[in-house]
Amino acid sequence: MDTDATETKVQIRLSTRDPNLQIAEEPTTLLVQTSLTRHKLSTLVNDLLHRDESRIPFDILINGEFLRTSVDEFLTKNGINAETTLDVEYTRALVPPLNVTSFEHDDWVSAVDVLSQSSDAGKWTAGGVQSGQERILSASYDGLVRVWNTSGDVLATSEAPNNGGRITSLKAAKWLSDKKFVAAGMDNTVRVFKYDDDTRTITTSLELFNHRWGVEDVAVHGPSSRILSASSDTTISLFSSNAKENPVAPSNLLANSTAASNKRQKLSKPDRTVPARGALSTLSGHSSPVSSVIFKPDDATVAYSASHDHTLKTWDLPTSTCVDTRTTGHSLSLCAIPSRNLLATGTSARHITLIDPRVSATQISVMTLRGHKNAVVSLDTDPSSEYNLASGSHDGTVQIWDLRNSAGAAKGHGDGVKVFSVRWDKEVGIVSGGEDKKVQINRALDL
Repeated sequence: MDTDATETKVQIRLSTRDPNLQIAEEPTTLLVQTSLTRHKLSTLVNDLLHRDESRIPFDILINGEFLRTSVDEFLTKNGINAETTLDVEYTRALVPPLNVTSFEHDDWVSAVDVLSQSSDAGKWTAGGVQSGQERILSASYDGLVRVWNTSGDVLATSEAPNNGGRITSLKAAKWLSDKKFVAAGMDNTVRVFKYDDDTRTITTSLELFNHRWGVEDVAVHGPSSRILSASSDTTISLFSSNAKENPVAPSNLLANSTAASNKRQKLSKPDRTVPARGALSTLSGHSSPVSSVIFKPDDATVAYSASHDHTLKTWDLPTSTCVDTRTTGHSLSLCAIPSRNLLATGTSARHITLIDPRVSATQISVMTLRGHKNAVVSLDTDPSSEYNLASGSHDGTVQIWDLRNSAGAAKGHGDGVKVFSVRWDKEVGIVSGGEDKKVQINRALDL
C-alpha cells in the first residue's frame, strides 16, 4: 500500500473470528495511515486475503467498536493516542443475501423448517443427514404440509385432515428427525407425521388434543420426544411424540362423529386408524393468546413463552409451573441466542427486543432493534455467527441484523407481501415463507 511519509500512522493488530476468512498468520500486525476509512481498510483486508476478483465488503471494529469514520477521527473521538496498538477485527459486512430460488405453493406459506446436517433435527437423526440430502418442510394455509428438496421439487404432500370437508390453515411445523415432524394450526390439533424419503410419502401417525382454540406455534425436542404447543386459548401444552406416553385424549375435545361422517372417514382412510391422545401437562398463566414457545437450548426441562399479554414467561416443565415473568411488548415471535444468554422477541410494535431471562439479570431489556415497518412475526439466529439474527415481518422483508451495532440488511418477498416464517440454516441458507405463496431461499455471498 502506498503511504505518505509525512502522514500519521498507527500500528494495528488485525484479526477475525471467522475461520473461513483468516489471514495466514493472525493476529497480523501492520502500520497503516490514520486517514484510512472503513472502505480502505476493507480493501486492505481483501488484498491480504488475496481476493482479487470475488471481493467481500468488510466491517471494521476497533477495540470492539464499529469504525464509521476515518481511523484518525476515531482516535480523536475516543481520546486514544496514535502510539497505541489498536486491536482491529474485520467481519463480513451485512449486505442483503442473494436470492437462490423460490418454490411455488397453492396458498400462503405459514411455516418453514430445514432438515440438514447442522440443524437440530439433523443432529437428532441417527447417522445424521448427508450433504445433498437436505429437506425443507413447509406448512400452508391450505392445510397441507410438504417436503421439498433444495432444487424446488416437491417430494411429498400430506393428505388433508378429515375436518368435515373444511380446510383449516396450518400455522406451525417442525422437524423431529429425518423420519418425523410435527405440524399444527387452526383446528386446535397437534399432529405427528411420519415421512418416508424412499417412498416419498407423508402419513399421520398421531393426533394430540388439549387446546380449545387454534395452535399458533410448536417447539420440539427430539432426544426427549417432547412437543410444546402455544395456543390462542392462552395455554401451552406439553406432549410426547410417542403415543403411549400420552394419556387418553379428552373426549370433549374430539370431534362429534355422526354415522355418516364415520362412514366417510372409513371410505377415505380404510387402512389406517390414527391414535388420539391428550397432553402430559397444561401450562396456564398467560391471560392472552400465546404466540410463541421454545425449549431452552441447553436444558429441555425449561421453556420460554411469549404472549399478546405483554409478558415473557419461563416454565419449569417437570412441575408445570411458571418460575419467572418479564414484561415485554406485544410479542409475536421468540428465539434464543445461547451464546449471549439472551432471548429475542419480535413485537407488533415493529421492533425486536433482546431480553436477559436470568433471574440474576440487573437489566431485563438489553437492546432494541428497529427497522421493520410492520409486525415482526418470526426470528432465527445465524448458525455461523453469535452476532447475527434474521427476522421475518409483515412488512414483506426478512432483515439480517448484526447485534454489535444494531444494523440490519433487508431482503424482500415483495411490497405488501407478509412474511410469516424464517429459518436460517448453515447448509441451505435463509429460508422464508409468506403471503406470496412462495418458499424463498437466500444465501450470503459465497466465500
